[in-house]
Amino acid sequence: MVVADREGIDRLTLRALAAELRTSPMAIYHYLPDKEAILDAMVDAVFDQIGLPQVGAPWRDVVATRAQALRAVLRAHPWATALMDSRTSPGPATLLHHDRTIEALSVAGLSRATIGHVGAVVDAFVYGFAIQEAALPFAGPETVSESVGAIIDAEVAGRYPHLSAFAAEHVLVDGYDFGDEFAFGLDLILDGLERHQAAHP
Repeated sequence: MVVADREGIDRLTLRALAAELRTSPMAIYHYLPDKEAILDAMVDAVFDQIGLPQVGAPWRDVVATRAQALRAVLRAHPWATALMDSRTSPGPATLLHHDRTIEALSVAGLSRATIGHVGAVVDAFVYGFAIQEAALPFAGPETVSESVGAIIDAEVAGRYPHLSAFAAEHVLVDGYDFGDEFAFGLDLILDGLERHQAAHP
């Protein structure tokens, strides 16, 4: 995963992987038959890093902990976002992760249909947030002023006063961190799922 983390998934080739491992491309074929198998193994390793949910914990805790762990892993491996659910040959860590998640949510009292809703809605939010976060022109609170300030100059402020005011009064305020929106959005989803669960026990 080092090559993909450093250079992006498009730069991952058997030759690049062999160079990273200081071996020959043919040696890799001894373990993995092609690039698709390499991608399967990489995605499986990412799922392994998420960790397994705690069976017996309240469903809201299971969902929140998993969502936070998934976001952290996707921040560490941005290339993985587009691949996580795309593999047709999932590995043991991937299958175990999904199996244990379903078990934890079942034990916590969620129906099969609600578990399906949780998986679809929460993962869509986490993956979407990861894509948006990775695409931002700033990397964190320490670089917001420089990046946003360069976009919202005097000319832009004159043409788009509401955008400029929003940037000045919200984004450029000390302590602003786009990442804080993750917790806000996750809470909204969990609150909605809680209402659904109450209505469909």
